[in-house]
Amino acid sequence: MWVDPNLNEFYSRVSRIEKSHAKGYGFEATGTLGRKASSRAGSRMMKLIKPLVLALVVGVGLKGVIHYYIGAQTYESRVSSLAAGSGFDPVGAWLMHADPATLLVSGQLQALLPR
Repeated sequence: MWVDPNLNEFYSRVSRIEKSHAKGYGFEATGTLGRKASSRAGSRMMKLIKPLVLALVVGVGLKGVIHYYIGAQTYESRVSSLAAGSGFDPVGAWLMHADPATLLVSGQLQALLPR
């Protein structure tokens, strides 16, 4: 009976892998999808940045729609009355002021949907 020496090496490798798995170690090839979470620093940062960017885009879009809907003069008068208030009203006025991005969204809506 003839036994391949590579077969002995194979079984010894399998034995080492099974012992390592019993200890809790894992084996995953790089670039494959596995159970191990990626430890890239960029992915942690992206998990924080994506929701913030989404909230910023939605906020600017909403401000632009409000600016378009009620008009520039009414919008500015409401923001100035909010700034004259007390408590958190000035913070709200600072958030709601008509910045260039808001004016851009409002202008685009005016071009698409003239009154």
